[in-house]
Amino acid sequence: MLVNARGVALLLGISISIVTTAFLSLVEGVTPTALIVALVISFSSSYILINISLEFMIFREINKIYNVLDKLKRKDLSFVGERDRKRAVNPLKQINEEIFEYAANKQKEINDLKKMEEFRREFVANVSHELKTPIFAAQGFVHTLLDGAMENKKVRYKFLKKAGKSLDGLDMLVQDLLTLSQMETGDIKMNYEHYDICHIVREVFDQFESEAEKKGIDLILTDGSPTYVFADKQRIYQVMVNLVSNAIKYTKHEGAVEVYFKKAVDGIVIHVKDHGRGIPAEDIDRIFERFYRVEKSRSKNKGGTGLGLAIVKHIIELHHSKVKVQSEVDLGSVFSFKLPKGDRTKADSGEEEVA
Repeated sequence: MLVNARGVALLLGISISIVTTAFLSLVEGVTPTALIVALVISFSSSYILINISLEFMIFREINKIYNVLDKLKRKDLSFVGERDRKRAVNPLKQINEEIFEYAANKQKEINDLKKMEEFRREFVANVSHELKTPIFAAQGFVHTLLDGAMENKKVRYKFLKKAGKSLDGLDMLVQDLLTLSQMETGDIKMNYEHYDICHIVREVFDQFESEAEKKGIDLILTDGSPTYVFADKQRIYQVMVNLVSNAIKYTKHEGAVEVYFKKAVDGIVIHVKDHGRGIPAEDIDRIFERFYRVEKSRSKNKGGTGLGLAIVKHIIELHHSKVKVQSEVDLGSVFSFKLPKGDRTKADSGEEEVA
């Protein structure tokens, strides 16, 4: 700036000292020496006070505002977060703090947009990859039949069965994507009801009984006594299907998958424990992301859409709870979540509540 605190203080100091000396010269008996002393003292004191006031209260804050505005023009927001925000008395300082707050909000918006863009790119790439696999497989089987294998009844049945399986996997992926999208947009409402969670667990165990027997895995419900919760029955069934299915997939042969409950003051904690290979610590925070697989090279052999745990996370969050994971490599994992306690009397009456 062309004008600074010293220049303004010098002009004002000279003006004040001249005016003060001129008034004193009108007083009878004032000697020239006294006038000179008054001139020097008035100039020195006014210059020092004005310079300090302007420097610290006005010009320094104005310079900071200009620096912030200059960085904002250059889209340099590296200064955000450097300030210790306190309510200032100086109005210029308040303006400076407002600019900092504005810049901080803009920086947050920019960071959020960058994360969303990165997530979008990753999501599109993952969806494209996941869709491509079953589509290409079905195309391959169908084109092989069209190229001449149709006449062989045994080959035709085999290839059509494989094509159907690929299309079933594609349908499952699309359904899971739609479910996630509806949950995120709030289109899916939770139908709360009182029911026995043990009944849900037994139904899930019955569904996976043959799969567990093939691997020699025991499905264990530790305490089968009625345990009532207040939650969406259909969605919690979906959660248990995903958790038990994953537990069976990753549990070693001749192992066990165990479901047990712990009563808390404000609810029932459901645990699903497996005896699998466990999850490395660096992967635990990411396993609920869409399409994230701990073992990329072997995940396709395990089947699934890669969206199961993401759906579990959203359903439990819609129940105002959170999924927790405890895992040790080569020992297994425990997934747990809490649900509100239910009422047996209301369960018998079939009372529901939409939320």
